[in-house]
Amino acid sequence: MKRFYLLGFLVLMAFDTLAQVSFKYASLHAGALTLDLAWLARVFGHVWIYGAFVGYIGAFFTWMTLLKYAPVGPAFAASHLEIISVTLLSVWLFDDALTVPKLAGGLLILAGVLCLARGEEQESPESEARTETDPA
Repeated sequence: MKRFYLLGFLVLMAFDTLAQVSFKYASLHAGALTLDLAWLARVFGHVWIYGAFVGYIGAFFTWMTLLKYAPVGPAFAASHLEIISVTLLSVWLFDDALTVPKLAGGLLILAGVLCLARGEEQESPESEARTETDPA
């Protein structure tokens, strides 16, 4: 089951990252927001907006599948790992700066996810034992 969680969260991170990067590219192509048909045509005339849709739809179905099996606390925290991947990709693709606060924030997110996952592992044998002894 651990392999399922790991693979699932990697897929979720990939879909979320695709959505965010696609939105960035679509916004660069669309230009300044003008709320007219020409702006909408620029948005929907570029392939990246459809990458964003694919990313969000894929993330939705992946998230729903993960929630069916994964504990909610660690799952919710792990669902935010795309912040790290988007930050790193934005440094590479968009020449964003990787500052000390961004790096520290990413490390804190990763540490939080690992702490929650470890805590869930430690609780897991107890909850299984309780389930086996309780007839209800």
